[in-house]
Amino acid sequence: MSDPFPQNKDAAGFPAVSFGHSADGLAVALVDETAFAMAPARDGKHYLVTAWRIPRPMNEWTRGDFYGHFGELADEAAFRARMVEQAEHSRELKTLCRRVTRIPCYTPWGTSQGTTVYAEGVICHSTAGHGGFHLTPERNAQVHPILRSDDGYYEEDCAWAIVAITFPHLLTSYERRCAERTIKASWPDAWEAIFGTILAPGESYEKDRRAFEQAHADDWIVISAITSSHQKGFVECVATPGGRRGAGTEERRFLVPSCEYKVGRFGFVVDPERRHVYGGPSDFVGWQRRVAS
Repeated sequence: MSDPFPQNKDAAGFPAVSFGHSADGLAVALVDETAFAMAPARDGKHYLVTAWRIPRPMNEWTRGDFYGHFGELADEAAFRARMVEQAEHSRELKTLCRRVTRIPCYTPWGTSQGTTVYAEGVICHSTAGHGGFHLTPERNAQVHPILRSDDGYYEEDCAWAIVAITFPHLLTSYERRCAERTIKASWPDAWEAIFGTILAPGESYEKDRRAFEQAHADDWIVISAITSSHQKGFVECVATPGGRRGAGTEERRFLVPSCEYKVGRFGFVVDPERRHVYGGPSDFVGWQRRVAS
């Protein structure tokens, strides 16, 4: 049976993508000089790891050769699809005119230790601990006012996506897709206003979080949990209305069977009709004194 994924350059000019398995049984791939592997994680999950220029054949690679970590993978099909995407990204990078250099300056994240010039006035700085883009005033004026920063700096975790959607021609297709997901997740109101669309449930983390909080504003949401040593097979939970914290917030304890305690994207909601308030011995240090008194 032939492999449906490209092993060499395809009609679109993708760089070579080779697939195989490591000496310890990991699914691995090579794109240009970068090695990738699908490493096992907890609960049957996997994540993508990388390395550069492993000087041995694929079947001699091991997990110890990889050091970079780039998020979760559902299965081997997702790994292979991600590698094809990586090949596309690598090909497009070669067509862009990015220039790596040094521009000594101070940024909001510290002294710049390395600089990538994407274009005149669009510069990305790396520092000892963080980094991000800096736009000149002329370039910053092109950012939509809803998302524009006053100083022209955009940090690398999320705000980089603002630069990406403002200057999409300076990025690869893969980077543009990542930027789109980031803006939708973090700034859904801005996305809807700029592009005249409404994000559906599941398209924006931030919008989904708000909906969850609104729907459960008066429900008991767990803010702390610990495996109970007093009630075997249960998790001792401290919950507050709407998951709120701070002075004056009412707290209650509940016992939830360990097999049922599965925290969702925004927290675990206690059903008071099924779980009565627990007043017994506690494994929480702060509650031990309360129970004793």
